[in-house]
Parts: sequence; C-alpha cells; structure tokens
Amino acid sequence: MEHAKEHNVKVLLTGRNGVDYEAHREAFDAAGIRLLTGATSVAALESIEDKFAFMQQCHQHNIPVADAWRFDNVTELEALLAEHGHQPLCVKPVVGIFAQGFWRLDSGKEPDEHYDSFEHLYFTEEKKINTAQFINAYTNSLMVRERPIPMLLMPYLSGQEYSIDVVCEYGEVLAAVTRYKTGKIQHIGYEQSVMDVVIPLIKAFGCDGIVSVQTKADDDGQHRVLEINSRPSGGIGYTTHSDVDLTQVGFGYWLGLTDKPQLTDIIQQITPCQVRSIMVGVKIEDTAE
Repeated sequence: MEHAKEHNVKVLLTGRNGVDYEAHREAFDAAGIRLLTGATSVAALESIEDKFAFMQQCHQHNIPVADAWRFDNVTELEALLAEHGHQPLCVKPVVGIFAQGFWRLDSGKEPDEHYDSFEHLYFTEEKKINTAQFINAYTNSLMVRERPIPMLLMPYLSGQEYSIDVVCEYGEVLAAVTRYKTGKIQHIGYEQSVMDVVIPLIKAFGCDGIVSVQTKADDDGQHRVLEINSRPSGGIGYTTHSDVDLTQVGFGYWLGLTDKPQLTDIIQQITPCQVRSIMVGVKIEDTAE
C-alpha cells in the first residue's frame, strides 16, 4: 500500500496473490487505488481457485462445465473408477495452475489403445499415464502422505480447447479475444460459440480485471468451461496481433484515458490471425563496472 501511494499508483492489477490483496479492498478504495484481483470478494476468488467448488457453482448457474468427481484417497479413487471407468478419463488437482498434476488415464479400453508405459514416459507432452500405474504411484507417494492433495477425476473431453483473454468489470465483459492451438500455431480471433459460454460465466462469478478462461468441447461440440484464472494468461501477448491490445484497452479505461470499452465495438476491431512464438536470444551486457 505504501509503495503504491509513493509511486502515485492509480490502478493495481494483482497476480496469483490476489486473495491477499482482495482482503484489503476497502483500504485500497479509500486510497483512491482501483484494485483488480479478478473478482471483488475473497469468497469469489476462493471458489474460482477450488476447481470442485467452481464446477458446482457453474452448475447452479446452468453454465456448461466439465464434470468432475473429487477424491482424497486411493479408496475413493478406485470407487470412482469403478463407476466411471467406462469412458476416457483424466485427473488433475483441485487447486493448481499450468496443467500441473494433469494426466490423461490410459485404461487400454479406447480403440487402438495399448499399454506402453515407456511411451507415456517418453512422450511426456501427451500428459498420459497408464491407469494402474497412476494408482500405484498415488498409493505409494510419500508426498501425498505428508501433504494430502485433493484431486479430481474427470471425463476427458475430446474437442477443441480454447483460451479466452477477457477484460471485465464487475461481471461485465468489456473486451475479449479467443485463442486455440493446433500444433505450435495459435489461432487468434473471436469465436461467438465460445463466448456464449464465457459471457454468462464472467457474470456469474463477478469477474473484475483481466482474467483468462479455458474451455474445451465435448464429443457433441458443446463448449464446456474448464476453469477461470483470475489473472492474465501467459499468452495474452499473442492477442496484440489481432489489432486489439487487451492490456491497453483495460488500463486506458481504468486510468480514465478512454471511454468504457464496448464489446460490440471491440469485436469489429479484431482481425483474425495465426501466430507462432519464436525463441529469441538476448545479449545481456556486463554492467559490473
């Protein structure tokens, strides 16, 4: 707070520590600082972070969401597998980012699937593991015994996954750009069928700031929400190639430099494009002297 006042900060966009800042919203408001944590209450941020609570709240608002069943031990996991093991499945932690702990389960029941543990270890980007070996690893994990990790068992959705970068205010979408990836190519644009799910989602959770949403289509092509990240995505920079810089759009408005963005106007400004990231080497000069 003192640092923000010293530098005459007018708008503060938090990162992953948004809950800590959100608890002091009134103090920031009193200091004339527009606080952007991704939502406007600690409870909302906690329900966004807890993927099981998030799914339940989506159901309450009739928002299409990926189903999930929570397990806290191997007995619960095996019971869920007995009930739902007839379909492709995956697992992920109740709380986590960057796909940490996400694995597709290979039960050997899918057409043309076969058990090949080394293939799963070799092609790790496929994020796939033999079901029996996952159970064995989970059962014998010292890490899990010392620090229990609530997990989710979920149907694996086979459709296209989207990442959506959203500028929003008190549950209203002001601007958004959709992205999906094929190979190493990012396809940037505005997909209305995806936004038909995202817009009511942002409203239901009262999102506020710059957030990112992940969706994935099921076998019938229905886009289902996977999660909200209450902060900008790592790939938000890609969206500038669409002729819409979401960061400028948001901060220009929150700083009072521009009028309130209108989603219908932003959509017209988006130029669909394809983007590929390129690794660039940067020389660091020796400044020791």
